[in-house]
Amino acid sequence: MGSLNNLTEHLETFVDVTRSPTHHAESLKAIASSLEKGVLSINQLVVEMDMYLTTTDDVVRARGILLLAEILNHLKSKPLDNAVVHSLIAFFTSKLEEWRSLRGALTGCLALLKRKGVAGVVTATDAEAVAKSMAQNVQVQSFALHDRKLCFELWECLVEQYPEAMINLGNLIVFATCEAIDGEKDPPCLMVAFHVVELLARLFPSPSGPVASEASDLFEFISCYFPLHYTHTKGDEASIPREDLSRGLSLAISSTPFFEPYAIPLLLEKLSSSLPVAKVDSLKCLKDCAVKYGVHRMKKHYEGLWSALKDALYSSPGRDLSFGPEFLTSPGFEMDEIHREAADLLQRLVKQDISFLGLVVDDIRVNMVFDTISRYSRYEEMPDTSKLEVLVVSQILSVSARASVDSCNIIFQTFFFRLMNTLGIVETTSTGDLVHKENSTVSTRLYHGGLHLCIELLTASKDLIPSSEESSSTPGSAQQSWCSIVNRFSVPLIGAFTSAVQSSNDDCSADAYLGVKGLLAMGMFRGGSSPVSRSEFEKILTTLTSIITAESAKTVKWELALKALVCMGSFIDQYRESEKAMSYMGIVVENLVSLVRSSQCSLPYPLILEATSEVCSTRPKYVEKMVQGFEEAFCSSFSDFYANGNFKSIENCSQLLECVTNKLLPRVTEIDGLEKSLVHFAISMWNEIESSFVFSYDFNGREFVEAAMKTMGQIVGVALVDSQNSIIQKAYNVISSSTLPAMESIPLTFAALEGLQRDLSTRDELTLSLFASVIIGVSPKASIPDVKPLIKLFMVSFLKGYIPAAQALGSMVNKLGTGSGGANISTDCSLEEACEIIFHESFASGNTISSDDSSKSKCGSETLLSKICLGFYGSLDLQTRAITGLAWIGKGLLMRGDGRVNEIALVLMECLKSSNSSGNAMHPSAMKHAADAFLILMSDSGECLNRKFHAVIRPLYKQRFFSITVPILESLIVNCQTPLSRTMLHVALAHVISNVPVTVILDNTKKLLPMILEGLSVLSVDAVDKETLFSLLLVLSGTLTDTKGKQSVSDNAHRIIECLVKLTAYPHLMVVRETAIQCLATLLELPHGRIYPFRREVLQAVTKALDDPKRRVREEAIKCRQAWTSITSRSTPV
Repeated sequence: MGSLNNLTEHLETFVDVTRSPTHHAESLKAIASSLEKGVLSINQLVVEMDMYLTTTDDVVRARGILLLAEILNHLKSKPLDNAVVHSLIAFFTSKLEEWRSLRGALTGCLALLKRKGVAGVVTATDAEAVAKSMAQNVQVQSFALHDRKLCFELWECLVEQYPEAMINLGNLIVFATCEAIDGEKDPPCLMVAFHVVELLARLFPSPSGPVASEASDLFEFISCYFPLHYTHTKGDEASIPREDLSRGLSLAISSTPFFEPYAIPLLLEKLSSSLPVAKVDSLKCLKDCAVKYGVHRMKKHYEGLWSALKDALYSSPGRDLSFGPEFLTSPGFEMDEIHREAADLLQRLVKQDISFLGLVVDDIRVNMVFDTISRYSRYEEMPDTSKLEVLVVSQILSVSARASVDSCNIIFQTFFFRLMNTLGIVETTSTGDLVHKENSTVSTRLYHGGLHLCIELLTASKDLIPSSEESSSTPGSAQQSWCSIVNRFSVPLIGAFTSAVQSSNDDCSADAYLGVKGLLAMGMFRGGSSPVSRSEFEKILTTLTSIITAESAKTVKWELALKALVCMGSFIDQYRESEKAMSYMGIVVENLVSLVRSSQCSLPYPLILEATSEVCSTRPKYVEKMVQGFEEAFCSSFSDFYANGNFKSIENCSQLLECVTNKLLPRVTEIDGLEKSLVHFAISMWNEIESSFVFSYDFNGREFVEAAMKTMGQIVGVALVDSQNSIIQKAYNVISSSTLPAMESIPLTFAALEGLQRDLSTRDELTLSLFASVIIGVSPKASIPDVKPLIKLFMVSFLKGYIPAAQALGSMVNKLGTGSGGANISTDCSLEEACEIIFHESFASGNTISSDDSSKSKCGSETLLSKICLGFYGSLDLQTRAITGLAWIGKGLLMRGDGRVNEIALVLMECLKSSNSSGNAMHPSAMKHAADAFLILMSDSGECLNRKFHAVIRPLYKQRFFSITVPILESLIVNCQTPLSRTMLHVALAHVISNVPVTVILDNTKKLLPMILEGLSVLSVDAVDKETLFSLLLVLSGTLTDTKGKQSVSDNAHRIIECLVKLTAYPHLMVVRETAIQCLATLLELPHGRIYPFRREVLQAVTKALDDPKRRVREEAIKCRQAWTSITSRSTPV
């Protein structure tokens, strides 16, 4: 803004209330920008604004004051002279008396008061003047929401940033706060108001201060909001989450101990409310009050608090003990929010004042639980009231024990001996004393209630022991009491829990659950001060491991034991328990790993693998041991198979490889050293194949080959480049010495190609498939030797029918360098050379097809591979294999953005014609393979050519292929003369459309919709294309729900409805019928006139669907019929 005229224009714009908010904002921004750049000074601005600030026109004056305030709000960081700040704050303070100018005055005061860290801040004297004016002149509750919020924010700023000045005002500021809060109902204002109360409590902590003297009135104004009755919805502009507002109120109530006489009775009263939210809020607030008010003030309320806590704990509905493995590390029952908050409050009170524990210890209801425990031996025999007693008291005692070492000592001294007496570990003498029975037999005293209570106490106490590093600096006397008690009874306790496990059967999971959970609790004490000795810890490990190895099936006991061992392994690793780690390695890990290597075990091999992988994954050293064991087991089983024909061994190999793939490989980035171990495992696999010159027994080992391929490929995929090179070299050495066709003697004549048969032995097929998986998984930076002969090998192999060879060839052309500085997968072959081999050199009769305008080799219909696809040479089998192989090669080129894929696409389109351009008739099977080739080209493959296997992926490659192929396919469909060819062309088009990003479809809805509808009609004739039909239907459903295609959908509504009505009776796939009915319901969003004429046809179709054999279809039909019936009474608009 370079002139005074511009300033005047902006001033006039802002004060003009008839102008739009956008114009106001632009004028404000322009003026503030001039001030920030120094083009205009604040003094000049005030002089120019004098007329607007002093005019008798209330509206203009208010707008002028607001403009000045907003400008200052933009200039918080710009230095101003102290005199200027003083003048401005005095001006805004004086305007607090004018209710019409209040918003500007409040905004201006706030902008100036919040200035800090720069020259020109408001002095304490001026701040005090602002506060006085606010208290005397501003009636907060008489203004609108925005202005009220500004008032509260101004009070908040004054109290928080100018405490010394506010202290001088004393009672005045407290009275003003009470008056401002009185009657407030809007959450944004209340949020700030509660914080102001909290700040006042900090400002006046003295018993003789204004907060103390006015505590009753101040509390009365905030207590009326407790508990919050929240009616604001999430859509409200001024909405604040209820949790935040409730937290603010709780902090205000607990902000000063002077509220204690009023707050605690109120909270205890609300705690007895029938509303769950009132109970939760009361418990949370009591927890805050316990901390802020202090022990001295809270002590008088202890009895009321304890009574209320008990009621809250006992009143929580629906609690029952569960015995599943998922509850092994939790209390064993679901706790609602009331129960959790009550437990937290109890722990806070006990931790803060140990005397509160006296109420717990002396409580009659707590002490009576031991009678309940001894009355029922089995949990399921207890009535519901007794179950509740046991669970609640167990929770009360465990929470209290967890509060501190002292509280834990008291709980154990008071209750643990009685508990041991119930379990038969101690006995009562004639004098009434409890004496430890040295040779106690507990097998007949396994009371479930007692075991549960014992476990809860042990679990609560274990966290009170410091770690190994801390124990050296922590005096042992603090833990001596409870710790010595546990130590004294550790042997019989372990015996009791072991007996519970051993006595369990399939009919009673409670014994197994309580026994395993008890052993887990005894094994989880950490540090050098653990009450459980190393020998006892090893006994626990032995017991749990024996459960794993002795079972013959996956029972509940087996799952519990495995979960416990995993928890203990993680615990050892977390707290670096070196001695326990040695025991765990020797007893658990080595035993399970030896079972993997052993062929003599009653436990099914998959369960052995599951247990071993779960247990060993808890620590890197265990993982290393496990991989070594897996490697030895694989080598042993594989050798046993090819030497002795033991089919059980090869089955074990398959299961072991699946375990490596599913359990270990996903964690390769989490576990140090795992990558190196897995690479060694992969090389060992190749060593075994290399040593097995021939299998003694041939077999149909498809399952094993697939498992080995998956494992090998994923190991190569996660390996570093150097490791990949090691695997590649080993694999190449093996395949070079195999009985596969010599790579240099690939057949070059058509007759030789025509005679190819799928004749590889099992061993050769395994070797070829594994080598293909290596090539599929390697990085573009890896080095492959002798690429050219390998290309020839893969070509002959995929023409024999081995799909992995085609996938490997596609991966090679995807990752090969261009020969002109690109990343090379090999040093001896570029992409150009590879394409020459694939499409020309190896199979053409000495003639190379030259390019008119490019050095790139061509791969169109003149190449031998293309001629085989088109049926010029060879059998039908050879033709279909060539089409599939060409598709995978094309996919590799497509993903890297190579233009040669367009020629491949044209060849495949020629294969879709009943008779191609040369007059050759195409077999229906070949046409089907050609149509499905477009699925290979466009779909995301999980087997190869993906990011996991380091594929080269050019952005938007699918979009480019779509834009090139779809127009050609549409033209071919329009000009097609035979039904079969038309169907195959629609299948190909459906594959392209279904696999392109949805945004592309939505951008081309108008053009594509007629073809989609025709495709749905054509594909619905035969069950062979049902999956393709469903994919295309999903594309249609996407266009129906998006606004971009709404007009096209509306224009074609009659055709869409006709198509969907037919699909509601499609017999071959349930999800097609279900989706078609859902789409019909979606069409109701179209204009009434477009859909109303077809209501009868739709209702007839969905009425028939009510008798569909599938429930999901019937449910959708009911909803759709109801929706369409509702429009029948409307009149059709003109």
